[in-house]
Amino acid sequence: SPPQVTIPGGIERDYRAGKLTEAQEKIVIALAMKQGVAKVAKISTINFYPSAARGIRVDGAKETNDREVSYKVLSVNFKPWFHPGGGPRKEDVQMGDFWAGKPRTQKKTILRVGETDYLCGSIRDIEIKECEAMLGLFLAGKFTYNPGPRINDRLLAQVDWSKPSRFSKRGDDISVGFLHKGGPGSGFFDLQVDFVDGKLNIKQMFQAIP
Repeated sequence: SPPQVTIPGGIERDYRAGKLTEAQEKIVIALAMKQGVAKVAKISTINFYPSAARGIRVDGAKETNDREVSYKVLSVNFKPWFHPGGGPRKEDVQMGDFWAGKPRTQKKTILRVGETDYLCGSIRDIEIKECEAMLGLFLAGKFTYNPGPRINDRLLAQVDWSKPSRFSKRGDDISVGFLHKGGPGSGFFDLQVDFVDGKLNIKQMFQAIP
């Protein structure tokens, strides 16, 4: 019988790859709690392109410490959606048709632009203030770029400027990552930029397709 779990209010759902019933949600939440995700904040269903398999992602509640946000992420598999013939590994915990390993801890840094906070996955060898200044220019569309087959308005229109994934600096080379507007599983963009005297120029741009 399904576990006796009450579904807490305020859970965000992103069911783009398939809907879970309330009974299935209860199992997923019980499994997450058993694996150490004490408070579930979001449940998403995701496609594993290019295969036909799909999965479920559970995000725990965010804990904030100054500029750092951390939360647990658990990948849950569901037998009817999983790769044919595949199943749980020895160390996985199974409930009904669902199973999961251990959660991983995701850490992000808060970047503030105006009154809005944006979460960025990784910031390396670059000041937060510099990242915030660049992010503000990206969001406002105040940048130039070296036009070419790999950088054009059509591609730039697909970048989700509100979802920075990383900022890093090596010498004078600055590299920035953003997610695609298509959401999880749609890939991301890698930009090489110059940021001099408050002016932002994109030198190169690569699109990573999952």
